[in-house]
Amino acid sequence: MYEAFVSGKTLPEAYHNALVQLYKHGEVVSCADYNQSQKELSMTIAVENPLAEPMISRLFIGGFYELQQYVMEVVSGILDFKIGDGENTWEYTYHDRIVNFAVSSACKSLNQLQFVIDELKRSPDSRRAVINIRDNSVDPFNANPACLQHLQFFIRGGRLHMKVLMRSNDAAEATFMNAFAFIMLQKKVADALGMPVGSYTHRANSFHCYEKDFSLLEQYINGIETKPEDEITYEYEGFFRDMMEESIPDIERAVANLKKKEH
Repeated sequence: MYEAFVSGKTLPEAYHNALVQLYKHGEVVSCADYNQSQKELSMTIAVENPLAEPMISRLFIGGFYELQQYVMEVVSGILDFKIGDGENTWEYTYHDRIVNFAVSSACKSLNQLQFVIDELKRSPDSRRAVINIRDNSVDPFNANPACLQHLQFFIRGGRLHMKVLMRSNDAAEATFMNAFAFIMLQKKVADALGMPVGSYTHRANSFHCYEKDFSLLEQYINGIETKPEDEITYEYEGFFRDMMEESIPDIERAVANLKKKEH
């Protein structure tokens, strides 16, 4: 299984480098779970300064509304209400496992985000500031187990660094949105600690593109290889951030309507 390592000063630069590596070196293998083939390798993406501009890649499915909604899912838990036992409910959300992780049969839970903040305040050089996402009481029996496995935070050189491990990551449809939302979570922790954001490292043991998206990956690569940076990226501060924030009331209304419909 091919092992790739890419880096970049910004998130789009590193993400685009990862797409190129997948396109060039990914092996086409079967994916029986989804009845199609996939192009796959193992990937580590290192971002030197995840808040540096340009921060937004244009090479992902969706736009400012979808990106804002996903950030709100991961950081604020706007869809945690969908967890339950009904027909249309979910087994988990990342946010719920981050702040409400079950730690005993007595239904006790741990706010892992607060633990990380408290641990790094206690010991700034700690290697114990880990958020675990995989739940072995659920995921081995779940048709859609969590892709995100864990997050680890380090204070080094006066900055807060974060390392993310994904067991599986859809390069064409999910990786950019995943990374952007996780960086927003990293910023939340850094703000709580009163320090700047450091590097971001995104590890995907299976970094892949499904057969149905092979043409989409080719379009991405064509853009990376033929277009200047400003035609395949946006700056986050200003226009794009404004558009994301202006979409929040619409997202909140949609979530409220969904709650009414499902309850």
